[in-house]
Amino acid sequence: MIKNGHHAANVSETEREAVGNPAVTVSGPEKRKRIVQVWCDGCYDMVHYGHSNQLRQAKAMGDSLIVGVHTDREISKHKGPPVFTQAERYKMVRAIKWVDEIVEGAPYVTTLETLDKYNCDFCVHGDDITLTVDGKDTYDEVKKMGRYKECKRTQGVSTTDLVGRMLLMTKAHHSNMENSDYQQHTDNFGKGPKGHSPWTGVSQFLQTSQKIIQFASGKEPQLGDTIIYVAGAFDLFHIGHVDFLEAVYKQAERSYVIVGLHFDSEVNRYKGKNYPIMNIHERTLSVLACRYVSEVVIGAPYAVGKDLLDHFKVDIVCHGKTEVFPDKDSSDPYAEPKKRGIFRTVDSANGLTTDDIVQRIIENRLQYEARNKKKEAKEMAVIEAMRRKEEGEPTEGAAQADVL
Repeated sequence: MIKNGHHAANVSETEREAVGNPAVTVSGPEKRKRIVQVWCDGCYDMVHYGHSNQLRQAKAMGDSLIVGVHTDREISKHKGPPVFTQAERYKMVRAIKWVDEIVEGAPYVTTLETLDKYNCDFCVHGDDITLTVDGKDTYDEVKKMGRYKECKRTQGVSTTDLVGRMLLMTKAHHSNMENSDYQQHTDNFGKGPKGHSPWTGVSQFLQTSQKIIQFASGKEPQLGDTIIYVAGAFDLFHIGHVDFLEAVYKQAERSYVIVGLHFDSEVNRYKGKNYPIMNIHERTLSVLACRYVSEVVIGAPYAVGKDLLDHFKVDIVCHGKTEVFPDKDSSDPYAEPKKRGIFRTVDSANGLTTDDIVQRIIENRLQYEARNKKKEAKEMAVIEAMRRKEEGEPTEGAAQADVL
């Protein structure tokens, strides 16, 4: 059970001081608070908990976070076709609870002009590298002017990795990253002629209690809140889930939304194939990052029974328009809330499912493989240039010169 605040920033003064960026300045005899505005930008394609963690860390460095999201055209030019449309990506980023504002159609290369236009003190990016189609560091200008800060990249997740999982018909991603089928696929998706890039390559995701605490705020329901319960897999957290949770949140004036996440084995029972694509720990972080969610129950029982409803004092139980699979004994998992008259079917007006996303990937497999191979080749060129520079060797090629 993980608690999470409505639209909570979840940023402490201690975290802000830890990154060396206090928001308090001195003016005359009195101290006054100066708003520190932070800028992040990116593709945010197939938004996952790694993206959310970057934005959480960025928000901790200031008071207000503005996120720039690139257009489909810009991403296609520099990286290759995105999986999600720009409209979908805009909405996904808006739903992340640490984001205060987004800028649609942000330029791919981050400049001082952009930071000044949106009154941002500095920009934040992960400790990997982002390159243009010509191999240039997209943050070169702001780095040179001292208006760039780094946060730690979340190990064990990447868009490349998630695409790879969807193209496999095994459950290797739940337990064994060394599985030969999985390794062969990652070779196809992210291995260049000179080895693995540390940024595109796949690594094991290791959940920690600290990471869950960072994503959750621990707020209890208040007097007057309407407690709403929903349950499901929420696998590969996407815009269909966001629209559903927003519709659920709007069921009451003051909603406290609890999401019950089913264990991997339970999801596989009613979904089959290689589902869930993301394991229970990954799905927990994905849901916790959503601004419409107040609390998460990890490994919730499939049947929404009396004990659960009474324990959380649930006022409303919601389910979407999708099919309700029967429990193991063929019973209706929502029989108890229906009996109490608190069950509602919520129409989010968005029929997108995880299956639909998988089909997008399968239909465009060759494009995504080519995109990721190209991305890794550029990264390997940078790594080689860094090695040459450290060893005092001359660098060759535009990419090395531009990056370094």
